[in-house]
Amino acid sequence: MQRKVFWATFIALGLIADVTLPIVWSLLATIPIGILSWWVAYRSDWF
Repeated sequence: MQRKVFWATFIALGLIADVTLPIVWSLLATIPIGILSWWVAYRSDWF
C-alpha cells in the first residue's frame, strides 16, 4: 500500500509541476517532490 501511495503522490505532484513550472524548474522540483512523496507514504503514518 505504501508503495502505491508513494508513486501516486510522486506522479500527481510531478504532473502538476510539469504543467505549472518551466521545464528547468520542473526538473529541479523532482527531488523535493520525491522526498515529500516518500515522507507522505512511509513516515507520516497516514497509511
